[in-house]
Amino acid sequence: MKFLSSFRDRGFWRVTLSLAIPVALQQLLTASFSLVDTLMVSQLGEFPLAAVGMAGQFTMLFNMGLFGFCSAAGVFCSQFWGAKDQDGIHRSCGMSLLCAMLSTMIFLCLGAFSPEFVMGFLTKDSAIVELGSAYLRIAVWSYPALCLSAVFSSVLRSCEQVKLPMTVSCISAVLNGICNYVFIFGKFGFPEMGIEGAALATVASAWCAPVLLCIISLFQKNILCVSPLRWFAFRLAHIKTYLSKALPVAMNETLWGFGTFILTAIFTNYSTEGYAARTILGTFENMCFVFFVGLCNAACIMIGKSVGEGKTQRAVDDAKRFALLVPVFGLVLGIFIALFRTQLVQIFNLGENISQTVLDLAGWLMLIYAFHMPVRNVPYIQVVGIFRSGGETFKGTIYDFVCLWLISIPITFLSAFVFHLPFPLVFLIMFVSEDYLKCFLCLRYFFTMKWIKPVTEEGKAGLAEWLAKREEQNKITEFSAKS
Repeated sequence: MKFLSSFRDRGFWRVTLSLAIPVALQQLLTASFSLVDTLMVSQLGEFPLAAVGMAGQFTMLFNMGLFGFCSAAGVFCSQFWGAKDQDGIHRSCGMSLLCAMLSTMIFLCLGAFSPEFVMGFLTKDSAIVELGSAYLRIAVWSYPALCLSAVFSSVLRSCEQVKLPMTVSCISAVLNGICNYVFIFGKFGFPEMGIEGAALATVASAWCAPVLLCIISLFQKNILCVSPLRWFAFRLAHIKTYLSKALPVAMNETLWGFGTFILTAIFTNYSTEGYAARTILGTFENMCFVFFVGLCNAACIMIGKSVGEGKTQRAVDDAKRFALLVPVFGLVLGIFIALFRTQLVQIFNLGENISQTVLDLAGWLMLIYAFHMPVRNVPYIQVVGIFRSGGETFKGTIYDFVCLWLISIPITFLSAFVFHLPFPLVFLIMFVSEDYLKCFLCLRYFFTMKWIKPVTEEGKAGLAEWLAKREEQNKITEFSAKS
């Protein structure tokens, strides 16, 4: 009861909502890139829809690696923000930007010069390979812009400056919608470009974001407004400390992203219609996920700041609140999706070019996702929102490797190509085999409190004091029990 009463803390809700809502809105607008692309491309037919969905998986894999370095930036920046160490924030930004851009160049070269290889890994259907390659060859030129935007936005959010990234995302999303309409269907004198127009719209709108972030930062004089030389003013000791946290996170996200890429290859080679349905669900999944991203970012900022400034008990209290809040919110959102899944799926049949088989499959997948949602996001808030903000970046890598690579991928492959189970059942098995064990492992580690690993001197002193008080309280409790 004492824990539940802690949700009456108005300060917690005020800070959480002030951080979560702008971040969620930003992610919602970012996810609208995918939604707008999918809605407009769906009017071109099932094959273009499947092609864009498959090409999007390569972008998703890129984003996972990018997210890893941005998460590492968040680990340091939020704790340095709590300790009021601006030099540490700038160094973290520079190291994250350097690592993320190196990764970006690898994906850019692969997608621009060998798109057929990428698409051929996902499907053997020559028509989809051709369409997807045409899309990917252009779309990958948005990657450097996405890299800059992601790192800058991560640093700003970690320093509780969440409105600027939201505003820039809003402008980019509006531009994306306009460019999609103009380039795909050939409006206002432009040629009708079809699937290549969707890719060109993505590039144009993506580059808008970092340009605006830099220009507005110059006027606001915010945390980004310093000489670039200060971003790269780090020594070997700083690099070692950064990489000790960043590499496990980048490895974690890359492993998870590549594992998801493998699962996508399983689905696309098993059923083209099934994957078209999966693309429809994926768009809604991205839209729903933004709410959890908002909560997760609020958790990262609040917990990381408290850990960094040595207020360990406050960090623990907030972590417990978020650990309960996410599955409850998932339950409410899942019920909504289950009740309105038919109406939601029909949105994608605006051009009446999607077969009833695909729409029916999408309805089943929506139902599975709805019932699974309360569990699906528990590992996410634990690993990304709580463990990383506390300084623990390695556990998520272990949990993902075991649950995804050793369990989910082999079982999903067997279900599809050995037992030839129906597509919705294969999809359900993929979810269950990955998430339930991971959920148990994350919660078990959470209650040990070993995830609190400060990187600031203030945080280390605060943790030592908190552990001493905890040990003293445990002794008093044991003595009372014996008495």
